[in-house]
Amino acid sequence: MKKNVMLIGALLIGITSFAQNTNNVQLGVRGGTNFATVAGDNYDSPDSRTSLYLGLLAEAPLSDHVSLQPEVYYSAQGFDITDEPDSPDAQFKVDYIQVPVLLKFYIADGLNLQAGPQFGFKVNESLDFASGEDSGSFDTDSINSFDFQGAAGVEYKFPSGFFIQGRYSYGFSEMIEDVDIHNSVFSAGLGFMF
Repeated sequence: MKKNVMLIGALLIGITSFAQNTNNVQLGVRGGTNFATVAGDNYDSPDSRTSLYLGLLAEAPLSDHVSLQPEVYYSAQGFDITDEPDSPDAQFKVDYIQVPVLLKFYIADGLNLQAGPQFGFKVNESLDFASGEDSGSFDTDSINSFDFQGAAGVEYKFPSGFFIQGRYSYGFSEMIEDVDIHNSVFSAGLGFMF
């Protein structure tokens, strides 16, 4: 955990230095709703966990139609376990500090497509059972602390600085070592550029 905090700190310092040394950089905030689940051979499409994300971003123009957008945000993820035989209803919560570095391609006034790598640092993991259910024995520290992902999305930015966006991210790293299970998150939200 200490190593993750140091890495996040180093990334934030790098993003801040980049923002200060680039002309026309805009800083902003974003937040919204995650529809998170997992994908892979070992899990058959569990129900999604609906949760929130909230964070900061910087946008630095590289040309008239291309920008670089580093971000840092808190993302509540995981999945729900419901209607499974021999298993009580539960919500598996895995929360991350996500650090995407996206390229944004403006295809029309305000409308852009974005894609890039995303680095996830686990900050919380828990398994919450439905009221009255027996939790049995479960190792709540089984998720890897780092998740390398790819992210892609679409955004519309209004002249006022407000924007709306949708994004999908997929974890290329295994959530649990040697188990074919990966994060899969759709998100929708809005934000404001200062």
